[in-house]
Amino acid sequence: MRRRIAADAPSRFSMRVWPNDLDFNIHMNNGRYFSAADLGRLDWWVRSGLWHRALARGWRPMAGDANARFSKQLRPFQKYELQTRMVGWNSKWLFAEHRFQVGERVHAVIVVRYLFVARDGSRPSPAEVMALVGWTDPSPPLPEFVELWHRGQDSLSAELRAGR
Repeated sequence: MRRRIAADAPSRFSMRVWPNDLDFNIHMNNGRYFSAADLGRLDWWVRSGLWHRALARGWRPMAGDANARFSKQLRPFQKYELQTRMVGWNSKWLFAEHRFQVGERVHAVIVVRYLFVARDGSRPSPAEVMALVGWTDPSPPLPEFVELWHRGQDSLSAELRAGR
Protein backbone atom coordinates (compact mmCIF):
# COMPACT_ATOMS: atom_id res chain seq x y z
CA MET A 1 0.00 0.00 0.00
CA ARG A 2 1.33 3.42 -0.95
CA ARG A 3 1.40 6.08 1.74
CA ARG A 4 -1.37 8.62 2.18
CA ILE A 5 -0.95 12.12 0.78
CA ALA A 6 -2.54 15.41 1.72
CA ALA A 7 -5.14 16.83 -0.64
CA ASP A 8 -2.75 19.62 -1.63
CA ALA A 9 0.15 17.23 -2.32
CA PRO A 10 0.98 15.66 -5.67
CA SER A 11 0.86 11.95 -6.34
CA ARG A 12 4.10 10.67 -7.86
CA PHE A 13 5.04 7.30 -9.27
CA SER A 14 7.41 5.86 -11.82
CA MET A 15 6.29 4.33 -15.07
CA ARG A 16 8.04 3.01 -18.16
CA VAL A 17 7.24 3.18 -21.88
CA TRP A 18 6.52 -0.37 -23.07
CA PRO A 19 6.26 -1.62 -26.66
CA ASN A 20 2.44 -1.62 -26.52
CA ASP A 21 2.62 2.13 -25.66
CA LEU A 22 4.30 3.00 -28.97
CA ASP A 23 2.95 4.53 -32.17
CA PHE A 24 4.38 4.29 -35.69
CA ASN A 25 6.96 6.98 -34.82
CA ILE A 26 8.39 4.62 -32.16
CA HIS A 27 7.55 6.89 -29.25
CA MET A 28 4.74 6.90 -26.71
CA ASN A 29 1.36 7.14 -28.42
CA ASN A 30 -0.62 10.24 -27.51
CA GLY A 31 -3.56 8.10 -26.34
CA ARG A 32 -1.32 6.32 -23.83
CA TYR A 33 -0.60 9.63 -22.11
CA PHE A 34 -4.31 9.99 -21.40
CA SER A 35 -4.53 6.42 -20.09
CA ALA A 36 -1.55 7.06 -17.80
CA ALA A 37 -3.23 10.29 -16.63
CA ASP A 38 -6.29 8.22 -15.65
CA LEU A 39 -4.02 6.08 -13.47
CA GLY A 40 -2.49 9.22 -11.97
CA ARG A 41 -5.90 10.57 -10.96
CA LEU A 42 -6.88 7.21 -9.48
CA ASP A 43 -3.65 7.15 -7.49
CA TRP A 44 -4.30 10.69 -6.20
CA TRP A 45 -7.92 9.86 -5.33
CA VAL A 46 -6.95 6.69 -3.44
CA ARG A 47 -3.96 8.13 -1.61
CA SER A 48 -5.74 11.36 -0.62
CA GLY A 49 -8.66 9.30 0.74
CA LEU A 50 -11.16 10.74 -1.71
CA TRP A 51 -11.83 7.53 -3.65
CA HIS A 52 -13.27 5.45 -0.80
CA ARG A 53 -15.21 8.33 0.72
CA ALA A 54 -16.78 9.30 -2.62
CA LEU A 55 -17.64 5.70 -3.52
CA ALA A 56 -19.23 5.20 -0.11
CA ARG A 57 -21.63 8.04 -1.03
CA GLY A 58 -22.27 6.59 -4.47
CA TRP A 59 -20.30 9.33 -6.21
CA ARG A 60 -18.34 8.42 -9.36
CA PRO A 61 -15.82 10.65 -11.17
CA MET A 62 -16.59 11.59 -14.76
CA ALA A 63 -14.06 13.33 -17.01
CA GLY A 64 -15.51 16.16 -19.05
CA ASP A 65 -12.54 17.35 -21.06
CA ALA A 66 -8.79 16.85 -21.32
CA ASN A 67 -6.01 18.78 -22.98
CA ALA A 68 -2.42 17.74 -23.64
CA ARG A 69 0.78 19.59 -24.43
CA PHE A 70 3.63 17.40 -25.67
CA SER A 71 7.08 18.97 -25.51
CA LYS A 72 9.51 16.03 -25.76
CA GLN A 73 8.91 12.45 -26.80
CA LEU A 74 9.08 9.48 -24.50
CA ARG A 75 11.05 6.67 -26.14
CA PRO A 76 10.77 2.87 -25.83
CA PHE A 77 11.63 1.56 -22.35
CA GLN A 78 12.23 5.08 -21.06
CA LYS A 79 11.36 5.51 -17.39
CA TYR A 80 9.39 8.60 -16.40
CA GLU A 81 7.67 9.98 -13.34
CA LEU A 82 3.98 10.80 -13.49
CA GLN A 83 3.07 13.65 -11.15
CA THR A 84 -0.62 14.32 -10.55
CA ARG A 85 -2.00 17.20 -8.53
CA MET A 86 -5.26 18.94 -7.87
CA VAL A 87 -4.96 22.35 -9.52
CA GLY A 88 -8.22 23.71 -8.16
CA TRP A 89 -11.95 23.84 -8.83
CA ASN A 90 -14.85 26.12 -9.60
CA SER A 91 -18.58 25.74 -9.01
CA LYS A 92 -18.85 22.77 -11.43
CA TRP A 93 -15.44 21.28 -12.27
CA LEU A 94 -12.38 19.93 -10.51
CA PHE A 95 -9.11 20.44 -12.43
CA ALA A 96 -6.22 17.96 -12.30
CA GLU A 97 -2.78 18.36 -13.82
CA HIS A 98 -0.54 15.48 -14.90
CA ARG A 99 3.14 16.02 -15.62
CA PHE A 100 5.22 13.39 -17.40
CA GLN A 101 8.73 14.10 -16.22
CA VAL A 102 12.20 12.66 -16.83
CA GLY A 103 14.66 14.18 -14.39
CA GLU A 104 13.93 17.90 -14.34
CA ARG A 105 12.49 17.92 -17.89
CA VAL A 106 8.72 17.90 -18.39
CA HIS A 107 7.90 15.87 -21.51
CA ALA A 108 4.12 16.40 -21.48
CA VAL A 109 1.36 17.99 -19.44
CA ILE A 110 -2.27 16.91 -19.42
CA VAL A 111 -5.04 18.91 -17.77
CA VAL A 112 -8.39 17.26 -17.08
CA ARG A 113 -11.59 18.79 -15.82
CA TYR A 114 -13.96 16.38 -14.16
CA LEU A 115 -16.84 16.18 -11.76
CA PHE A 116 -18.52 13.59 -9.60
CA VAL A 117 -21.95 12.17 -10.33
CA ALA A 118 -24.16 10.53 -7.69
CA ARG A 119 -26.22 7.38 -8.26
CA ASP A 120 -29.34 9.51 -8.66
CA GLY A 121 -27.67 11.65 -11.33
CA SER A 122 -27.12 14.66 -9.10
CA ARG A 123 -23.72 16.32 -9.02
CA PRO A 124 -22.11 17.15 -5.70
CA SER A 125 -20.29 20.44 -5.88
CA PRO A 126 -16.49 20.37 -6.11
CA ALA A 127 -16.40 22.04 -2.67
CA GLU A 128 -18.45 19.12 -1.26
CA VAL A 129 -16.08 16.67 -2.93
CA MET A 130 -12.97 18.36 -1.56
CA ALA A 131 -14.51 18.55 1.92
CA LEU A 132 -14.34 14.74 1.94
CA VAL A 133 -10.55 15.06 2.19
CA GLY A 134 -10.64 17.90 4.70
CA TRP A 135 -10.23 20.81 2.28
CA THR A 136 -12.72 23.43 3.40
CA ASP A 137 -10.86 26.51 2.17
CA PRO A 138 -11.72 27.99 -1.22
CA SER A 139 -9.97 26.65 -4.30
CA PRO A 140 -6.49 27.90 -5.03
CA PRO A 141 -6.53 30.33 -7.96
CA LEU A 142 -6.52 28.43 -11.24
CA PRO A 143 -3.48 29.06 -13.43
CA GLU A 144 -4.18 31.35 -16.39
CA PHE A 145 -3.69 28.56 -18.94
CA VAL A 146 -6.30 26.45 -17.13
CA GLU A 147 -8.78 29.34 -17.02
CA LEU A 148 -8.31 30.06 -20.74
CA TRP A 149 -8.65 26.37 -21.67
CA HIS A 150 -11.73 26.01 -19.44
CA ARG A 151 -13.45 28.99 -21.09
CA GLY A 152 -12.61 27.59 -24.51
CA GLN A 153 -14.14 24.23 -23.58
CA ASP A 154 -17.29 25.94 -22.29
CA SER A 155 -17.54 27.86 -25.56
CA LEU A 156 -17.15 24.66 -27.60
CA SER A 157 -19.79 22.92 -25.43
CA ALA A 158 -22.21 25.79 -26.07
CA GLU A 159 -21.64 25.50 -29.83
CA LEU A 160 -22.22 21.76 -29.75
CA ARG A 161 -25.46 22.20 -27.78
CA ALA A 162 -26.56 24.77 -30.38
CA GLY A 163 -26.00 22.21 -33.12
CA ARG A 164 -23.04 23.95 -34.77
